Amino acid sequence: MLRNFWLALTGAYCSVVSYHALADNEQKVQWHGFVAQGAIDADGSNFVNDDESASLALTELGINASYQLTNDIRLAGQATYLNGGNRYPDGFSLDYFLVDWSVFSNEKWQTNLYIGRIKNYHWLYSATRDVPMTRPSIILPQSVYFDATRNLSIGGDGAALTAKYFSDSYGDFDFNISSSESDISSEQSRILLGPKSQGKLKHNKDLQTSIYWQPDMSSWRFGLALTDADFSYLSGDFSGFLDGTIGLKRYYFNGEYHGEKWTFSYELLQETMEINGLLSKNFTRKPTGQGGFAQVEYLYNSDVKILARAEHYYADRKDKTGTKLNQISGGTIPQHFGYQHEFVVGTTVDLATNLQLQLEHHWIKGTARLTPVVIPNSEVNDDEYWQLAAIQFVYWF
Repeated sequence: MLRNFWLALTGAYCSVVSYHALADNEQKVQWHGFVAQGAIDADGSNFVNDDESASLALTELGINASYQLTNDIRLAGQATYLNGGNRYPDGFSLDYFLVDWSVFSNEKWQTNLYIGRIKNYHWLYSATRDVPMTRPSIILPQSVYFDATRNLSIGGDGAALTAKYFSDSYGDFDFNISSSESDISSEQSRILLGPKSQGKLKHNKDLQTSIYWQPDMSSWRFGLALTDADFSYLSGDFSGFLDGTIGLKRYYFNGEYHGEKWTFSYELLQETMEINGLLSKNFTRKPTGQGGFAQVEYLYNSDVKILARAEHYYADRKDKTGTKLNQISGGTIPQHFGYQHEFVVGTTVDLATNLQLQLEHHWIKGTARLTPVVIPNSEVNDDEYWQLAAIQFVYWF
């Protein structure tokens, strides 16, 4: 793991040098990057690794650049290296690479079309979750920002249309719609389905839309979002699953307040996952999960910020204790896989210009947001109560 980290760091450095030379010669080019490394310990779960030991699997490297091709057209992209243990697939990836076309602009409207590997602009933190110094915490609320689906949630190959409307009377409005698909690796498939997944999981459709409103002269901003995605699974040789489909519908409602010293944010989620096949030819299951978080950030001084967060998640709103889940599985899946509730405290310290330290501790009840998703690992995750501690240094340029 450390060898991969230093190889990635060397690659990032070489990229920085080449971009820096380009920026000196052409002011239309902008580049930025970040290096983040930390340590994490999830005692009582396989959130990071199966042996529940402290780990350095908290590595994030990124280089992003943009080029203003014309007054109306911009090219932008970001490449990253990630190592998060069991949370998501590790390695290099292209987070986004897109053409940003300013279609129409006047004093009231700003409309942009994005084509390529686009970003997800729909949720409260979806556009910034891949940049560590812009997140409120090292680990985002798993009730909404489930790490197992990170690579499917940050964006995909397709197109997005955004429109901003500025009203003197009613405030500012943001309208967003996108359609994209993501390539699902075999590692991502195993994270979602389990180690017996030897077939191909395909992302067939992903339609998302959202609207945000900031009232005139207000420090509040409110948002509504919808996701409609379809997946199909083609069984392979020696696969533990049959052919099947997964449909996912998600509804979000969020709000955020920015004051001089205080920031308050919340986000609520309702998601319906419909599974057909996979486990048996006629198997069908359609639970509706619910979750959300409320979060407070306090700026103690210019260098120190303190965070507190409470979050809840139920895998099935009609089975909030996990009793039915335990019965359906014949007792093989404990009740605590039906829910996950967390309380988090943390702090962010600016050590120097562009150098940040983040620390946080999580107290958790339940295991509904652990991987694999379809067939939970009840052997490793047999504790209802568990804790997580993390520390991470972030440098950006």
